[in-house]
Amino acid sequence: MQTRFDLRQADIPQSWYNLLADFPEPLPPPLHPGTKQPIPSEALEAIFPKNLIAQEMSPDRWIEVPEPVRDVYALWRPTPLMRALRFEKALQTPAHIYYKYEGASPAGSHKPNTAVAQAYFNKIAGTKRLATETGAGQWGASLALASKLFDLECNIYMVKVSYQQKPYRRMLMHTWGATVHPSPSDQTEFGRKLLAEDPNCPGSLGIAISEAIEDTVNHPHTKYALGSVLNHVCLHQTVIGQEAIKQMELAGEEPDAIIACCGGGSNFAGLAFPFIGKKIKEKKKYRIVAVEPSACPTLTKGELRYDFGDTAETTPLLMMYTLGHKFMPPSIHAGGLRYHGMSPMVSHALKLGLIEAEAYHQTRVFEVATLFARTEGIVPAPESAHAIASVAQEAIKARETGKNRVLLFNLSGHGLLDLSAYETYLTGKMQDV
Repeated sequence: MQTRFDLRQADIPQSWYNLLADFPEPLPPPLHPGTKQPIPSEALEAIFPKNLIAQEMSPDRWIEVPEPVRDVYALWRPTPLMRALRFEKALQTPAHIYYKYEGASPAGSHKPNTAVAQAYFNKIAGTKRLATETGAGQWGASLALASKLFDLECNIYMVKVSYQQKPYRRMLMHTWGATVHPSPSDQTEFGRKLLAEDPNCPGSLGIAISEAIEDTVNHPHTKYALGSVLNHVCLHQTVIGQEAIKQMELAGEEPDAIIACCGGGSNFAGLAFPFIGKKIKEKKKYRIVAVEPSACPTLTKGELRYDFGDTAETTPLLMMYTLGHKFMPPSIHAGGLRYHGMSPMVSHALKLGLIEAEAYHQTRVFEVATLFARTEGIVPAPESAHAIASVAQEAIKARETGKNRVLLFNLSGHGLLDLSAYETYLTGKMQDV
């Protein structure tokens, strides 16, 4: 039986899909933190180039992927769609389990889909230097690579607990020419303030975002690049779902459930948004599930309200599910899911009932991820493993009910630079928080 369903290089999507055009209710606009009024586009120009601001606010359903971006995408895209036959057998399920494997990218995750696009649009806008934050390091590595490909400097604030837990991701960023600081750092006023209060502060994405924005406004020819949450970031990731729709057609099946992990929302959006578009326009009955850690349950236990995207309160106010911008997530191994807020577009989709949300403890996540690695051979990133935990639960339900379900999930990155987390699990030292 065929287990891999491939497209040709010519099938790399020529446009990104903008779900904003198809929401049955408009997305609440971002607000200026001072006036609390909808923020004008020119107010964002201090940190973003005009061309990306235009994408952030665009009402257009399709936005063209420039040829230079598609040329870089061709290094790894289209990514394979695989059927997990051995995982199905281990779970003794009648369900058919498919996964879109974004770990095929040079950086090992889905993040280059937007890193390449952001680096390109900054380059043609005249930017010389990019500043950013990173959690587990997948985004930082991806932007380091993209910056090198488009001849930009790259300065990265990496959440301190991940900086310490995941040294090889840091080394990867260095290899691609980026400068990396543990956050909170001594490079910014905000970082120095936090270190004075708590020299052992483990950091958070909210803190690292604050540092990167402060860096941006204090350095000439510098713009800020964000790896998740914002509309244009989710937009760039939709190449994943567009390819998956074509590949599922090649497989001769249509998914009943579409599942992806969710921290800030980018990899979930990448797979899910094109399917949500079909759900809206074609009345498809997909079950679409965003999966998060129980230790940072933004969608399952957060409030839907306006909140800052960072700890220092420098970003626009976003309407999103949030645990509060002062929330300090526990030091779980899925560093990319340690964020207090959620993409406004993902939040809006949940509010409208277009998607569902689930949360899992990390010991269960690593239990299922280890089974997946031992059956399919791919070691999943801790973030992606949350989606696999949900898939396993769905497959077990199919076994118990005897229903032939078709499940599709996004394996958003490999875990080859996260093996210390697997060692912690396999030696019985991992604890739930």
